[in-house]
Amino acid sequence: MRSHRTATAFLLVTTLSVGLSATAYAIGDKGNQNSPGSSGGAKGNTLMAATGTTNIQVSQVSGGKGGSAKPVVPVDPNWKPPVCWYEPVATSEQVKDAVERLKKEPNKDLVPVTPTLSWGRDLMIDHYEKGKTQSDGDKGYKNFNMGKDGKFWRGVVNPDMEDDPEAYDCEKNLFWQDAGTVPKIDNAPTPKVLASYAYDQIKVPDTKVELKPEGKSTVKVPTWVWLDKGKFEPVKVRAELPGTGLWAETTAKPVSLHLDPGTPDAETFPSDGECPVNDDDSIGTPYTKGSSKEDPPCGIKYLRATDGAPYQMKASITWEITWEGSDNDGVHDLPDGTFEGTQDVDVQEIQSINR
Repeated sequence: MRSHRTATAFLLVTTLSVGLSATAYAIGDKGNQNSPGSSGGAKGNTLMAATGTTNIQVSQVSGGKGGSAKPVVPVDPNWKPPVCWYEPVATSEQVKDAVERLKKEPNKDLVPVTPTLSWGRDLMIDHYEKGKTQSDGDKGYKNFNMGKDGKFWRGVVNPDMEDDPEAYDCEKNLFWQDAGTVPKIDNAPTPKVLASYAYDQIKVPDTKVELKPEGKSTVKVPTWVWLDKGKFEPVKVRAELPGTGLWAETTAKPVSLHLDPGTPDAETFPSDGECPVNDDDSIGTPYTKGSSKEDPPCGIKYLRATDGAPYQMKASITWEITWEGSDNDGVHDLPDGTFEGTQDVDVQEIQSINR
């Protein structure tokens, strides 16, 4: 867990580490609480907020019936969602209210001005009430910018990536941004940032395929594998950041099924184990009576029987991920994702069976 750095008016150049459990005025909208990374509660206009508190709202637009408990996993191991970004978090009135609370209890509470830095009463008064410029050249705000149309913004760290070195890239002190505008700085929110953030929110159906024969397969007799039409429809989620006009819709579309028999003593159909999606959105072909002597378009032929323990057959769906957003710049690609399911397969020796 990353530590907070605390600055006070008495020691402007000294930092003091305080744990996340320390009381701090996290100023911002009540919507900040709906993040998985948020903590604490809200009274009036104050929040106890963790580093990963975000106002981004993610909703399911379509698909995802029978969704799994886990999101898709990027095929590209080097790809990652945004680590940190900036968001609007407080009005002038909310910052003023936080400072007024500090005036009443100056030694108790602090105001987070970045994901890791919190200020006490004197620094908040000097910078946001009196408008004094900081030693690093950061200009202040006279009377909290009261009467102006806009909000104060602050950095947010992806709650799943707090230990990433890039989590320290959003350390600009709580700053003002006029309404209807987005800051032109590094790590400003964009439709792509929202789309990438939504990537981890995509929940796809569990990967459980149909098998024929059911129950037990037979050595050297093909097992047919398929997914019915419509069971794996595209999944679309929408992410938007209130107060900015920014949104993105991220869509996951199934494009192939990969089979891993769970043993080297097997053959797959096709030989690479990659079964494409058909034109009607199904995968493979359902077994029909009389097909027992045919090779399936998608399936497995086991060459050795199981001995007490079943084979762990893995069926992995590849999902093509794309997004489009409020920039009206068309459809863009994100790395494909996969979701894997495991099924037990018992294999018996050749014998006379009914197929």
